[in-house]
Amino acid sequence: MNYVECVPNYSEGRDRSKIDSIIESIKKYPVDVIDVEMNADHNRSVVTVVGEGEYMVGAMFESIKRASELIDLDKHKGEHPRFGATDVVPFVPMLGTTKEYCVGLARRLAERVGKELGIPVFLYGEAANIPSRRELPDIRSEKFQYEQLRTAILTDEKYSPDFGPKSVGSAGATIIGAREFLIAFNVDMRSEDIKAAKDIAKRTRERTGGLKNVRALGFNLGETKETQVSMNLVNYKETPVPQVFEFVKREAEARGLSVSRSELVGMIPIQALEEIYRFYLMNRDFSENQILEKKLLETFSKDSIRGYIGELASDKPAPGGGSASAMVGSMGAALVAMVAGLTIGKKGYEDAQEKMKEIKKEAEEVVWQLYNQAGRDTQAYDNLSKSLMLPKGTPEEKEARTRAVQERLKEATTVPYATGKLASSIIHHLSTLLERGNKNAASDVYCAALFLSSSVYGSMQNVKINLGLIKDTAFVDEYRKKMLDLAEETKRNTEQILGNMWN
Repeated sequence: MNYVECVPNYSEGRDRSKIDSIIESIKKYPVDVIDVEMNADHNRSVVTVVGEGEYMVGAMFESIKRASELIDLDKHKGEHPRFGATDVVPFVPMLGTTKEYCVGLARRLAERVGKELGIPVFLYGEAANIPSRRELPDIRSEKFQYEQLRTAILTDEKYSPDFGPKSVGSAGATIIGAREFLIAFNVDMRSEDIKAAKDIAKRTRERTGGLKNVRALGFNLGETKETQVSMNLVNYKETPVPQVFEFVKREAEARGLSVSRSELVGMIPIQALEEIYRFYLMNRDFSENQILEKKLLETFSKDSIRGYIGELASDKPAPGGGSASAMVGSMGAALVAMVAGLTIGKKGYEDAQEKMKEIKKEAEEVVWQLYNQAGRDTQAYDNLSKSLMLPKGTPEEKEARTRAVQERLKEATTVPYATGKLASSIIHHLSTLLERGNKNAASDVYCAALFLSSSVYGSMQNVKINLGLIKDTAFVDEYRKKMLDLAEETKRNTEQILGNMWN
């Protein structure tokens, strides 16, 4: 999977219902909204979304469309500079995804937004077509925002959009790009002296002689009667968060001001937290690999349903039908366990309690056995592929390769057969569940019948195709009989159940 992060910024930070509506549009796609930050003073929301790149393009398009329907820039006021209802949409590579891939996503989204929504789009960062637009402040700044763009886009070629019309409606323009991870970090001060805040921001930001990789602006915070140095750290590895915080703190103290707090907007990588830990506790040997949750997340991500489906949908031959059959069977067994569980302890089903407990226990064991079969099936295919790659330049090598291939073909046959056998082992409980189980869960029993029978038939198709390549006739005869017997048994056990499904 090509996993990416998007951090769209919407020009609305006061009306939660509008942001909720935008988020709902994102959720039409199988991506995850993992953080939402709203700021009333800035009148801006920053949403963090993660997911597979292909889905992210659709999700971002839908959110830009919805924001354009809900947010009117002619009525928008806020401290933060803005160009559009959806102001900025960066694509950020994650987990081995390349920045080139993100550039492609950004340009595809930009073209679609310009063409289908009629919103001017400016490309920035790694996706920029024009070198002078690589940096966000070179496109949109405190002194050049939506109001200035409305006129400039009509007459000044410098502000000709990369995509979309050379005119601006009430949704404004959108800036879309690709970049490395950015940390939005603010430092608040117990003072209403906006001049001091702007002076500190000027001293801090790179473009006016400050810290490398730091962009900074000074703002008033009306709600708290304080001021803020609002920053984007565009390379936290070269310029760590604690270095930036201490710099701003010293600048404030030099002016007789005190820091009230710091604020993280959106998400932060573990590596950045590692630097904070090292800096303040002076633990130079600390590593992110010592973080328990990181290790757990690595384990969980390998076993996620979304990750599995992504792999199954890829152009790789494994996981394939045998593995999928095991997963389908696992879901069928899980439904059997669920229906039994929904019957246990329920009024009117007192005489079925012991039987349901028995079925539930057995089904729960089969759930995980079938789940593990999915991995074993993929491994069996991988083992066969490796044997096919063995050298065959000499008679001896050919013989060794043939032997290895035949052994792996047998493995690739016995594994799916075991899958089918497991799935069929609890099919006989289905009639009991229909007769004595919770009547409100009858549809789940029929689903279980479909899933378990599909698991058997799918697995047997994998057995059949491999048998055609195996030279050991005794083995072939044995497993062909087993295959046909299991398929016939499954048909008998499910025929009546599935036949009554629509009665």
